[in-house]
Amino acid sequence: MHGINDPAVEASVATYVKLMRAARAVLGRLEPLLNEAGLTVTQLGVLEVILHKGAMTHRDLRRKVLTSAGNMTDLVDKLEARGLVRRVRDEADRRLVRVELTEQGQNLIEVLFPRHAADIAGAMSGLSAEELSLLSRLLRRLGMAAAQSTPKAALEQETADA
Repeated sequence: MHGINDPAVEASVATYVKLMRAARAVLGRLEPLLNEAGLTVTQLGVLEVILHKGAMTHRDLRRKVLTSAGNMTDLVDKLEARGLVRRVRDEADRRLVRVELTEQGQNLIEVLFPRHAADIAGAMSGLSAEELSLLSRLLRRLGMAAAQSTPKAALEQETADA
């Protein structure tokens, strides 16, 4: 590999490329159903989280869907404009605004999610149950390790050590 003489770095890059290609292949299989429903993957994620977890604040949704605050506002605005969600002020604490499904949103996600889940299962069908379990554990470990060793975290640690 050009400019790389470390076998561990080469293996990491090669594995990363395979991970990204696999993710794109799975996403490519899922997108037609979402496009048919007029949704992006992230919009579906918002609807799915609310379906399974109930009404949530933008902040809680952002953590579950893994997007930025600005993007979450845009997502909710678009879903609200389509009549799929609504913002509701908390009665006890008027500062809190929760996002909940409308009847139309509930109906859409209740029909769409089982089909989406079946598409995911189909895309993952090249792996056995044991392989899926192992991959799940490895990806969780990878995600946690990567989050702990981000360049920002390393820079903050270096600054603290200085």
